[in-house]
Amino acid sequence: MSELPATPKAILCYAKDLPNICSLAGLFAAILGIYFAFLGNFPAAMIGLLWAVFFDWSDGIIARRMKGRTKEQGEFGGQLDSLIDIVSFGICPAVILLSYGNFSPWYIPGAFIIVAIGVIRLSYFNVFGLVDKSTYWGLALDNNVIILTFLFLFDGLLSPAVFGPVLYSLLMILAALNVAPIKTPKFAGRWYYAITAYTLVLTLIYTWKLLCPAG
Repeated sequence: MSELPATPKAILCYAKDLPNICSLAGLFAAILGIYFAFLGNFPAAMIGLLWAVFFDWSDGIIARRMKGRTKEQGEFGGQLDSLIDIVSFGICPAVILLSYGNFSPWYIPGAFIIVAIGVIRLSYFNVFGLVDKSTYWGLALDNNVIILTFLFLFDGLLSPAVFGPVLYSLLMILAALNVAPIKTPKFAGRWYYAITAYTLVLTLIYTWKLLCPAG
């Protein structure tokens, strides 16, 4: 008979691990993004998404630099991060698409595709992982949000009748790339400073849009 595993700690003991707290901060940012998307406040929703990406990048860096972190904490953190990614990079963009389309039935297939592709991609990654230490199969889901938050800088410069189809089309192209049989780089190292700067700059731009709305 195989040896039974030791009795695990209480559930919340794993949640208080510092990298997992960082992951949960990203979840909170994504929830804010969803909330503001429902309200139609897209600059605020973009700020939430930007910080969801930032915390998603940060939790892994914190985990790698921590000393004395147990194997169980690492495995729990990996599962937690993956589940949060579904919310941040699947459900939140889908809600943004639906909200921008005024919850028209025509936008439901797109929202389904975004979430379904996210689930499929993360399930594949959880089983097979990276191609190598620095390469993914397909486009990573966080890249979708980086591109999406840039696209919304043009909201208001284009009419909703034009921007809506552009948004829909871009998200469908990104969904296809998420599961495409292509190799894409895993951005790490100095790229963290780039995503930090990107988050801060776009947060300032969207804050300005909130404080000084056009018209």
